[in-house]
Amino acid sequence: MDRGRATRSRRGTVSRRSTAQRRGIAIGVTVATVAGLAAVTWPALAGEDPPRSEPTPAGPARQIVDALRRDLSLTEAQARARLDRERWARGTTQRLRTELGTGYGGTWLAADGNRLMVAVTDEAAAARARAAGAEPKLVTRNARQLDTVKAGLDRIADQATPDVAGWYVDVSNNRVVVRAQPGTESAVRRFVQGSGAPAGAVEVVASAEAPVPLIDVRGGDPYVIDDRARCSIGFSVVGGFVTAGHCGAPGATTSSPDGVAQGVVSASSFPGDDWGVVETNDDWVPQPVVNDFDGGTIAVAGGQEAPVGSSICRFGATTGARCGVVEALNATVVYPEGTVTGLTRTDVCAEPGDSGGSWMSGDQAQGVTSGGSGDCTVGGITFFQPLTEILEVNQLTLVTTANGPADPPAATDPPAATEPPAATEPPAATEPPSPPPGAECTGHKARKAATLGAGRRQVQPAGRYFRAGHGRQVGCLDGPSGANFDLVLQKWSRGGWRTVAVSAGPTADEQITYSGSAGFYRYRVESRRGSGDYTLGFSVR
Repeated sequence: MDRGRATRSRRGTVSRRSTAQRRGIAIGVTVATVAGLAAVTWPALAGEDPPRSEPTPAGPARQIVDALRRDLSLTEAQARARLDRERWARGTTQRLRTELGTGYGGTWLAADGNRLMVAVTDEAAAARARAAGAEPKLVTRNARQLDTVKAGLDRIADQATPDVAGWYVDVSNNRVVVRAQPGTESAVRRFVQGSGAPAGAVEVVASAEAPVPLIDVRGGDPYVIDDRARCSIGFSVVGGFVTAGHCGAPGATTSSPDGVAQGVVSASSFPGDDWGVVETNDDWVPQPVVNDFDGGTIAVAGGQEAPVGSSICRFGATTGARCGVVEALNATVVYPEGTVTGLTRTDVCAEPGDSGGSWMSGDQAQGVTSGGSGDCTVGGITFFQPLTEILEVNQLTLVTTANGPADPPAATDPPAATEPPAATEPPAATEPPSPPPGAECTGHKARKAATLGAGRRQVQPAGRYFRAGHGRQVGCLDGPSGANFDLVLQKWSRGGWRTVAVSAGPTADEQITYSGSAGFYRYRVESRRGSGDYTLGFSVR
């Protein structure tokens, strides 16, 4: 595919359609899950578990454990122990990076996956690392100095010859590594000298690597760009998904493998970076899951960055699920199309068509496939674009199992006087009489039971939303005696949740009847006074 040079874009806030539904009840629903995206028709409701204010972290997904056992030759107990250790290491790394300041030289997990190593430049930092449960290693250069050396190479990247595969910070050896074709090391060292790097800070390593972007120009699955190329979906974000930038330039259209319209590339950057954002149409609902290529999905709980040495798994349309370890962060790769900086280097294999696909460490989203060298027959190395940069540059919200659609500030809710007038509903004479407040909430297609604390609010279903066609909606709240709960119906409109109906009587029993156009809706239960269990029933008729 002749991609040319995609324009680097700093896109503003996307249309923040609600975060995705959890897989669960699907009554009369058509669902096509593709790496965290689903096309749905009403009614498709969230799972039955009520939201909790402090969700308990789930254990590692069975699919991740099985993939690690296969690709890292681990027992099940070893795989689970490693994932638990890596969860601790992610949080500890984040904390030490902040606490140690200029004494911090980087972190990595030892080859056994059990020891978190921390490069430090002084004994004070070493003591703090030990206190955190990590093993310190005294080094000459701190992380900022290593990044400065690498940045010097990045500045002259356009002078790199095709003999240079790329470069990255090797935190475990406190240096920057430049990979070059065998026999060209002397010429590449002259290139390094032009960056002004201090003596001993850079090592040139002979390597036959020749990374290329992993796009496939064959038609196929799982999503197609401009009816001629295919890539893999990365992760769901509010309003769409992220993928690789080399898959398509802004304005390119995307569709499912069977030709169903999906969306448009709203922003992308390649080379330089390698990220793309697809804004999907209303038929596609972003979900907090990744296709495990074994008939199921893996939940995405967050996006905390994994340190060097962590196990990591990749999911792509061509080769499915593959695992390995993180070898380096902040790598620069010289592709035939141009240089890309800030990638993560791994020893995981990949093949054309895997581009844009998901990378997970445990239950944490890491990034999207960029390119690599080798294949999954003989093995290879693969680079991915870190997710954090994509989210920050494009002001996107990752869809996770922990986040429902965020409640807007109260001030953004329209006051009662601006809510749709009664005239927008069918005349009262044409509607059956509403049951009195406090009537039992029965006979609805969907029912949610939950507990609400005093002064709190909850979004239903299960912190998410549902898609409704044009018609009449009925919502019924049956709350605890002595409490005062309100029921609010909201619709997604012009980039935000807009209140379209409210029932705010003096008790915890409320009823809403509303007629409106098709779209995304959610209920919000609010405590004005008291707390307790409640049941919410709702239907579209």
